[in-house]
Amino acid sequence: MTHSVLRRSLALLVLLLGAGILAAGLPQTQTGSYTAQNLGTLLQAAPAAIAEGSRFEVAPYPAFRVDLAEGPGRAEVTIYCNTCHSVRYILMQPPLPAATWDAEVQKMIKVLGAPISEADARKITQYLHEHYTPETRR
Repeated sequence: MTHSVLRRSLALLVLLLGAGILAAGLPQTQTGSYTAQNLGTLLQAAPAAIAEGSRFEVAPYPAFRVDLAEGPGRAEVTIYCNTCHSVRYILMQPPLPAATWDAEVQKMIKVLGAPISEADARKITQYLHEHYTPETRR
């Protein structure tokens, strides 16, 4: 390398290093009005004044009524299924074959730990068979 090329390369390196040092060392700034009194604080607008005689109402939380089919086992479904999830899940499912409902109830008991006795599990699956299979769903 010639002396002039080496000098230019060194000058460029110093320039780049200096620019990097300057960029890293500059403080971050924001625009706004700062005074000694409000440094380090967050200012918020004052709340709106409530006019005398104002009236506010809040609607009740929407509670969706779930209409399960009438029949034996409905009470058990409502009691046990509502323990972990809404019985609305039953209505959200497509009509499932009886074997699938059997497997779902067993999964809730054996895998997810639902505290359902065998007698109540039979009532639940029988109810689901009678009302929520492709052949029986209305």
